[in-house]
Amino acid sequence: MSLPHAQAEDVSVFGKGVAPCLAGTGKKCYSFYHGKGHAGMAGSLERGISVNAAERRQKIEDLLRAADGPLSASNIAACFAVSRQIIVGDIAIMRAGGLRILATPRGYILEQPSEGKPAYYERSLACTHDKAHSADELYTVIDQGGAVIDVTVEHSIYGEISAPLHLFSRFDVDVFMEKLEASDVRPLFTLTGGPHLHRIRCADETVFARIRRALREKNYLYEKEGE
Repeated sequence: MSLPHAQAEDVSVFGKGVAPCLAGTGKKCYSFYHGKGHAGMAGSLERGISVNAAERRQKIEDLLRAADGPLSASNIAACFAVSRQIIVGDIAIMRAGGLRILATPRGYILEQPSEGKPAYYERSLACTHDKAHSADELYTVIDQGGAVIDVTVEHSIYGEISAPLHLFSRFDVDVFMEKLEASDVRPLFTLTGGPHLHRIRCADETVFARIRRALREKNYLYEKEGE
């Protein structure tokens, strides 16, 4: 099927059976094809039929389950002809209902439980650096075969503060840094003067050791003297 009005990077986050629902309008809007298990959803979204709040939240969950990558609140909002803020509210209610929906720099991800033994190795590393080296620290993890899942700092009043990142490529890092630089938001590590934790995901312990070594060589690891 030809999708002349769709942005390639937007379509890429979906698996088979998903396409823009307002192709030709210039809006980034998505819905399921009229296919197995999703005919009702496709019909309502592509025709622009209004749905009530409960139905909308169910359809948002379906979109997140089918997506191969993050979905932004703005793109989801376009599907239902509602404001971005309404979608943000829907996500909050869905989280309160028990769904593990992560808010990443590129959009929402539904964390789905895996069966059996995890297919990856995951541990945290304590890091420190100034703002000028933020991107290079993240690139270093990516280039050595890892992904940066989140960042955590310890606040004197609030205790631990964490934010999901889910950075799996240099492109993800670039998008994150562009948004950070375009906003008035300061990186979390500025609350501690540098020290912070990153949860790192990679294939195995050998890769993790390589990531740790590369960060140490660049003085990005936060370690006690003599360690």
